[in-house]
Amino acid sequence: MVVQKEFLERAHKIVWCTVATVGPDLRPRTRILHPIWEVADRSGGGLVGWIVTRATPVKVRHLEFSPYLSCSYWEPGQEVAVADCGAEWVADVATRERVWELYRDAPPPLGYDFWSVFPDGPSGESPSLLRLTPYRLRLTDVETLSGRKAPAVWP
Repeated sequence: MVVQKEFLERAHKIVWCTVATVGPDLRPRTRILHPIWEVADRSGGGLVGWIVTRATPVKVRHLEFSPYLSCSYWEPGQEVAVADCGAEWVADVATRERVWELYRDAPPPLGYDFWSVFPDGPSGESPSLLRLTPYRLRLTDVETLSGRKAPAVWP
């Protein structure tokens, strides 16, 4: 749980990350997104990530081809956090509303009010919700990049 806790702290400090998917042409596509992470269960289980986004044709096609993505966080001090995840679209309105509240209630700079971008709210047609289930987390820093220590990896 140490790597998961450190990943969550770094991700929430850095906020924005590069998200990569791969489509049927086997070419990667990246975009900058704003995930929020939480402990999946309070007994110390794994993390779950959420991204409020638009289900663009490229994102939909890529995730239909391969339901995996990679989130890479970086900050100028060379702290890096990477989550390789399974990804699935969530249509359940109650879950979408809960995640909107999770974002709204988070402290800045992580917190965000999506009403300004999606005025129809979480049940509208335009916003979509992605659930991220990490299967691998990796943490590096300047010591790791210089070869003085190994990266922290989960599992």
